[in-house]
Amino acid sequence: MRNDLTAINNNTTTTNYRASIRNGKLMNNTISIPEILFITSYPPRECGLATYSQDLVKALNNKFEHTFDISICALESEEVSLVYEDEVKYILNINCHMAYLGLARLINNDENVKIVMIQHEFGLFKNKEADFIAFLKALTKPIIICFHTVLPNPNETLKAHVKNIAKYAQSIIVMTNTSASLLKRDYAIRANKIEVIAHGTHLISHGDEILLKQKYNFSNRKILSTFGLLGAGKSIETTLDALPAIIKKHKDVLFLILGKTHPSIYKNEGEKYRTYLQEKVIELKLQKHVQFVNSYLALPILLEYLQMTDVYLFTSKDPHQAVSGTFSYALSCGCTIVSTPIPHALEVLKNNTGVIVDFENSTQVSTAVITLLNDDLLRNQISLNGLHVISATAWENAAIEHAILFEKYSGSNIKLNYKIPPINLKHLNKLTTNFGIIQFAKINQPDIKSGYTLDDNARAMVATCQYLELYKNDDYIEKVATYLNFIKYCFQEDGNFLNYVNEDKLFTMQNEETNLEDSNGRAVWALGYLISLEDYFPDYIIEDAIRLFDNATLKLSKLHSTRAMAFAIKGIYYANLTYPNTNNISLIKLLADRLVQMFCHESEPEWQWFESYLTYGNSILPEAMLCAYTAMGESVYKQVAKSSFDFLLSKTFTEKSIKVISNKGWLQKDNLSTEIVIGGEQPIDVAYTIMALYKFQICFNDEEYNIKMDTAFSWFLGNNHLEQIIYNPCTGGCYDGLEDAYVNLNQGAESTVSYLMARLVMEKNNRRKLKITNEVKAYQQKNNMVLN
Repeated sequence: MRNDLTAINNNTTTTNYRASIRNGKLMNNTISIPEILFITSYPPRECGLATYSQDLVKALNNKFEHTFDISICALESEEVSLVYEDEVKYILNINCHMAYLGLARLINNDENVKIVMIQHEFGLFKNKEADFIAFLKALTKPIIICFHTVLPNPNETLKAHVKNIAKYAQSIIVMTNTSASLLKRDYAIRANKIEVIAHGTHLISHGDEILLKQKYNFSNRKILSTFGLLGAGKSIETTLDALPAIIKKHKDVLFLILGKTHPSIYKNEGEKYRTYLQEKVIELKLQKHVQFVNSYLALPILLEYLQMTDVYLFTSKDPHQAVSGTFSYALSCGCTIVSTPIPHALEVLKNNTGVIVDFENSTQVSTAVITLLNDDLLRNQISLNGLHVISATAWENAAIEHAILFEKYSGSNIKLNYKIPPINLKHLNKLTTNFGIIQFAKINQPDIKSGYTLDDNARAMVATCQYLELYKNDDYIEKVATYLNFIKYCFQEDGNFLNYVNEDKLFTMQNEETNLEDSNGRAVWALGYLISLEDYFPDYIIEDAIRLFDNATLKLSKLHSTRAMAFAIKGIYYANLTYPNTNNISLIKLLADRLVQMFCHESEPEWQWFESYLTYGNSILPEAMLCAYTAMGESVYKQVAKSSFDFLLSKTFTEKSIKVISNKGWLQKDNLSTEIVIGGEQPIDVAYTIMALYKFQICFNDEEYNIKMDTAFSWFLGNNHLEQIIYNPCTGGCYDGLEDAYVNLNQGAESTVSYLMARLVMEKNNRRKLKITNEVKAYQQKNNMVLN
């Protein structure tokens, strides 16, 4: 059911409308989930605002669950009747005077709607400004308005109109700092009412440019491109005039003009502008170097065109164009950008992230393009710089920023619940060769020159074993064998492991310069975990692992590194679950007693820890003590585990988030008042915390540990001090670190495997909780108890 406010043209009333069927469910006043109503143009209408809104709504729905429901009031100004999807609840005919107050009444009477989110362009409400203000004034729900355009130097009429809009809005969103400054300077809007949320961009898995060019029959061509709904304001002729000079230097250039004519322009003047461009192509004899793609491209196809673009040209001649979605999309695809100086470009294309040229200056365009095509290294560096700058504006991050605003203005009606992404092993597979898992990546491309480490392959084996335990996918048995063979490769005749192996499979000098105790402990952990899952693997794998484990444990009594001992305890604990023996128990006792001694030596009422500082991988220590308790039943192990873990959690958790100890500044026992360093947070520390929380929840059955698991995992999803994603759902990779002002976009083995370990523990815990819930329900039903 959809309420169409165009009916108000016929003086009908619809204020008794109380419900809508969306997504196959009746949504009515009794629903508990709050609703956000977006007022915007919306697909199938073809315009930038509609595409923007659809992308934002999709991102919000993908990012959060059990948080809010999003519905749409679609804006229509023409006599065309469009067919909308179910999320469109209302249609507002913006040319109908009576429709505005009719819509306001419906919204005010709808108890589900908690916030009204308006996507605003001045052209949408041209000559209907008074009706729009009356609508805002009549609304009793909180209003958030996104200004897609902010004009400088307004006349008094425009200034008064914008101030009137701002008066009724709880918050105003703009997409650039320039627009925010204009609102403050030229319109006297209070700074505390303005939020800057950049135009969203799509996460891209960056396909192979050569293969993409082959797919579209553009092999051996240098691709220039521009895209968007065609209109004279794009000044594409600026590039056409630059092409002859470019072609003299690069005869393989092909300029792609992607996109159909803007529907409004087509209605008023047909294909006048496209015809003008086509005639210019003939006049300049550019037929072999220009290709028009006259269609509204589906997003996957558009992104492929952009990924094979060598230089993207944005030549808008409108100096007041605040932001461009086309510009953002091109940057997110890794395009090297040449742009005219609109505010968005001036803010983003700094510090060698692109090239700025003057409006309608073909000479500057040709010079810039020739320079870029002449220098592959320069072009690639600019592309990488652009990706680092634009990453913070991913739609996932835009969704988080919007959701935080919704939470703020919902009157305590909204509590953010991050949706856990599906398990994705794509990047793990990409990083893994037939020798092992590669250590580092540049963005999401494996960097074979970084070589391999025992640490990463041990963790990768644990993660893959976790996956097999949950999903019983035999395809991954061979991958476990690969990691196991790497661990065997690193084992030495003296009973120790080496850690660092280069791309040529040779051990490096780092092995002589680094204390390898922790690496040895991780290897034992991985081997023990594999052995504990013997039912999932062929005999030859388990037999190999047992032989290696037995040899590796011979020297464990000499370990003194706290974390090495903790990893070893975990490994022995797991192996002992399947193959219990007195030697295993003796080793656990030896190492656990050492940790207890360290704890007793360092602990004080305000410092319940094993060392005089908190550094990296802290959760491993109390988790190991809990494993020792589970294996042996010694109450002192349980007490130390609980005291140390609760102390650690008190230093890393706030009410709503986790902040693990920074690798830029350890927390010192003798200086607890030191301000915690911002940044330097590593995925591995969050993952270890989640793994320990799972163990403690099982042992102590304390719901607080469950809550903290969810909170910790949300760190990967954007619940951190930058409010940005750490896990990339497009690639299946995890970013390497959260710094003070940026996220390290490289997706190496440690971070990616750490995320996977955490994600798989969350899956295991959710299954456990579901099983308990079902058992309780079954018991209640069996005993004729009333279900809550």
